[in-house]
Amino acid sequence: MPTGKVKFYDDDKGFGFISADDGQQVHLPASALPAGAVVKAGSRLEFGIAEGKRGPQALSVRVLDTPPSLAKMNRKPAHEMAILLEDLVKYLDTLGGDLRRGHYPDNAKTRTTAAMLRKVADELDV
Repeated sequence: MPTGKVKFYDDDKGFGFISADDGQQVHLPASALPAGAVVKAGSRLEFGIAEGKRGPQALSVRVLDTPPSLAKMNRKPAHEMAILLEDLVKYLDTLGGDLRRGHYPDNAKTRTTAAMLRKVADELDV
């Protein structure tokens, strides 16, 4: 069976293209992927080929490996995240104390808090 790398794949559109190891460009329809398979640019695949309306089309695709996401490769080390989370918990404790005393934080503080929470969530969710 031929092998190649995913050149492009769009989940929303349900198709993409494979650059086969022999240089051939092969259409990759979502229907050729196994149930639950996740592919992205750079994923290595093994596939059958059939001639479709628009040229070669992949059939019976098997995902060999998927490269790690760029975000995962660039995220902070776990020990640094632990320190950031501990500092965030202390910061949130002070906000909680203010709220218990009946005082909402001012707008600048709420925007800063929301931005910090989003950043930490993005770091954890890659």
